[in-house]
Amino acid sequence: MLWALTTARAVLGHRTAGWVRTMASHSLLVAPPAALSKPLFIPSRLLLGPGPSNLTPRVMAAGGLQVLGHMHQEVYQIMDEIKQGIQYVFQTRNPLSLAISGSGHCALEAALFNLLEPGDSFLVGVSGIWGQRAQDIAERIGARVYPMVKAPGGHFTLQEVEEALARHKPALLFLAHGESSTGVLQPLDGYGELCHRHQCLLLVDSVASLGGAPVYMDQQGIDVLYSGSQKVLNAPPGTSLISFSNKAKNKIYARKTKPVSFYLDIQWLANFWGCDDKPRTYHHTTPVTSLYSLRESLAHLAEQGLENSWRQHREASEYLHACLQGLGLQLFVKDPALRLPTITSVVVPTGYDWRDIVKYIMDHHDIEIAGGLGPSAGKVLRIGLLGGNATRESVDRVTRALREALQRCPRSKL
Repeated sequence: MLWALTTARAVLGHRTAGWVRTMASHSLLVAPPAALSKPLFIPSRLLLGPGPSNLTPRVMAAGGLQVLGHMHQEVYQIMDEIKQGIQYVFQTRNPLSLAISGSGHCALEAALFNLLEPGDSFLVGVSGIWGQRAQDIAERIGARVYPMVKAPGGHFTLQEVEEALARHKPALLFLAHGESSTGVLQPLDGYGELCHRHQCLLLVDSVASLGGAPVYMDQQGIDVLYSGSQKVLNAPPGTSLISFSNKAKNKIYARKTKPVSFYLDIQWLANFWGCDDKPRTYHHTTPVTSLYSLRESLAHLAEQGLENSWRQHREASEYLHACLQGLGLQLFVKDPALRLPTITSVVVPTGYDWRDIVKYIMDHHDIEIAGGLGPSAGKVLRIGLLGGNATRESVDRVTRALREALQRCPRSKL
């Protein structure tokens, strides 16, 4: 017996050495990073920029739960509950409502990749960075793009849109409901009906506005609506919400060419999310723990109620506006009716470098605010009151920080 064990060890030893030589056929060039041997440290900050926002305890707890397989029945149940939550927050009965495994940019691409084919006419409202991005994406897939351009702070009237619809005869119109780069709230009433009179579909970006300002997808005639997880929903970045009307669905299913992205092919995603009444087929591995968090964020908003959330953001933003004006600062959007309740844009005060103000507030108060973005860069400061951060306490903290920054930051006399 002893001889047999000794022989077995010798044989296994030779085999193990062979396996090691086979697996490690080269010496390692890169050593384990020293930084990864240190504990992870995350500072405590109040995120009052345009997003992401601070996570609620409920959402953080959901994100810490054990992962399940993305095709387990329990995960399918969570996906079904997310769909119902999307229908509630969008105020739609569209069966084709689902979450995208990607940020709001991913949802915008999903909409354009599936609705537009090469040569299709696309009308884009460009009053900030999100119209610019929609234009860029559509040009990449060969659409004929017609931008309606407004200076930062502007919006599009029904008359302007009707004239452009009649001139360009587009298949699709893009409008950003909440233009986070400028702080403008684009009106939506009447635009869907206008588009449909011109045989055009209406695509709306509500990433910065959902939950903070009223939007009624079905009643406003919106054909495609999308939003993100990381703003009013107070969920981690990386998932987005999207819904398609029957008219939009019919256009997608009647395509002559395949969408340019398999990952964002809505026909595949509709099946995977259980939107087509067929047995679900594997499409991709969803970020399961992010779905837990998204489900809980939608549940929180449903429990609070949309009307209460809209009122909370309106009241908090009005209080912020009064405090900012009390500091002698000028609001960038002149018309109060066009001010986005979730993200307020402030004219950079004369003589200051906006970067100094943002850095001072971060370094001395652990509060994030932001400068402009895209066409508003260098022109504005942006302060976000998103979801649970839309409180008088948040406003008081950022007001004190701003007052101190204006006293301490260098100011040019030119």
